[in-house]
Amino acid sequence: MTHYGRCITLIIQLHNKYNPEDRSLEHFLEESMEDFQILSDGEEQFVLDVLSGCVQYKDLLDVVVRAFYARDGKHYLLSERSLFAVISYIAIFRMEDLGLQIFGRIMKCQNFTKMGKFLRFFFNVLNLNTWIKDEWSQIYDSDYVKENWITPLLKWQPEVLNLLDSIESKMANGADIIKGSKVTEVKEFSITKPKARTIPVPQKIPAQKPHQPVPDGTYRSPKEQDVLQEKKLRNRRKAEELLMEANIGQFNCANPEKSEKTKRVLSEIMKEEDDKLAFNKTKIQPSPIKKVDNVPVRLNAAAILREGALYQRQVEEELNRIEKLIDGARDPSEFLEWQRQMLGKDLERQLADIECRRLEGKLSREEAVLARQNLIQENKKKVLMKKEETEKLMREYAKKRLQEEKEMRDLVEQVSEGHKNTKQAKLKLQKYKQQIVQEVAEESRELLRQALEEAQEELRRKFELIREIRAMESVPIIRQKFVDLTQTAGHGLNCEMSVVELRERLALLKEAQRKAEEEKRDQILEEKQSKQQYLLDTLEQISLHRAAQGKAALLRLEEKKSKSQVEKTAIANNDRVTELQRKLEKKITERKTQAEALKLHPQRNTIKHYRFLNFLHKHVQ
Repeated sequence: MTHYGRCITLIIQLHNKYNPEDRSLEHFLEESMEDFQILSDGEEQFVLDVLSGCVQYKDLLDVVVRAFYARDGKHYLLSERSLFAVISYIAIFRMEDLGLQIFGRIMKCQNFTKMGKFLRFFFNVLNLNTWIKDEWSQIYDSDYVKENWITPLLKWQPEVLNLLDSIESKMANGADIIKGSKVTEVKEFSITKPKARTIPVPQKIPAQKPHQPVPDGTYRSPKEQDVLQEKKLRNRRKAEELLMEANIGQFNCANPEKSEKTKRVLSEIMKEEDDKLAFNKTKIQPSPIKKVDNVPVRLNAAAILREGALYQRQVEEELNRIEKLIDGARDPSEFLEWQRQMLGKDLERQLADIECRRLEGKLSREEAVLARQNLIQENKKKVLMKKEETEKLMREYAKKRLQEEKEMRDLVEQVSEGHKNTKQAKLKLQKYKQQIVQEVAEESRELLRQALEEAQEELRRKFELIREIRAMESVPIIRQKFVDLTQTAGHGLNCEMSVVELRERLALLKEAQRKAEEEKRDQILEEKQSKQQYLLDTLEQISLHRAAQGKAALLRLEEKKSKSQVEKTAIANNDRVTELQRKLEKKITERKTQAEALKLHPQRNTIKHYRFLNFLHKHVQ
């Protein structure tokens, strides 16, 4: 005989332990096989079916259990949710299999007061037909819910209520009813209470020094590295473009007349090389300094004070130097004059070396140009041979292409004849497809009309429900409370005051604060005016110093001009420089004569080659 009380207790324990997020139900049942050893085969099958059903229809059962706790079961423990879920599952899905008698035995195995209250709530006709049906319809199909669950529950409703009434009458008459397990009463031990321990004084946690922030340059690469990388990419891109142009125009050298683009590129390259070689020409002089008066320069306070301090320090150094001379110190002007003369001689020698290097560079460039012209002459011969071979290959290709076109025409004629026979089959297939489409369209229109009618009915019902709710919410609620601002709250405090008195005191505090702000503002204005007067005095001193420095700069410029004239004459009189200039002029004349010799008219065989290619292109198309 099946002991249903033991089975329900085991199901509740397993249901409380199971968590679907940690593991699956099969693994959980395998781990819990020790709990099934005390059950028979029929009891084990009953436990497995009910537990798997509670897990599968968890959302469905939670709707009923949550509503019961919100309305009638507010005083019950939340740990008994599994009990109500199991009873709900048996009432919905296993009532037909078990029967009313076994269902009554299951009710008697539990606390009948809780079971009676839950079943009267669950089998209420109004609850089943209204919110329970609507909530279940949001999870499953409404027709399926009404046919398989709501209708059977309404059929069993009177019998279940009669069963509950009969059991309650027997309990009132003193009949023996199997109740739930007895609750163990806890008794307190009679142990002597220890004295309360004193709370130790907490140790003061030493405050640590704040750590220094990480420098900005630790995780950031230097700017120089980014600039170098950008220059590398730009040079690489420029080299690839030059290489591509060289590959494209590798046979253009057969034409002695250079194109406009080639001439422009060559001129740019030569100009760049001239600029590189003439990196320190003596004829380039620095532009003279133009004196501009009344230039508006905005200086902030920090810049004015910094420049004023600089000029003040310079004045102090000059005064110290004069004092040392008065005391008998030696004047270093003779040594500085000798040093300036020696530096001038070294500079003249360096300029002569630089001019020699520049002329040697231009000389090597002219030699490279001559070598390139010789290479161009050799390439012209190679190109002529290459064109003859290309012309022969193009003739063979033209013959082969004409033969392939003839074969393609024959193939196209054969395919066109086969296409004529397939047109009739396509027409028949098209008519058959049109007939099928018409039948499907008629069926879909009928289904859409039925769905539209059902949606309109559902929408009308919702509108009525909304109108009722709004009518109930539109009932006005009068809530008025009159407040006297001159009365106190009556709490009995010494500092208690009314709202009016509080406002007056706040107004007095604001007035005092305003006066204090005005005094502070006047003090700040006075300090600002004094600081501004000090800055104006400093600016006047700065202007005087700048005028003196401008005069000194003009004197240095005149001295520099005279010095540059002397350097020019020294470079021109150098024997090595004149010898290199003579060699350079000789190479330039030799390069120009050879360039004139290269300017020849295109050969007639080249013109014939281009005419043949045009003729071949027309016939192939």
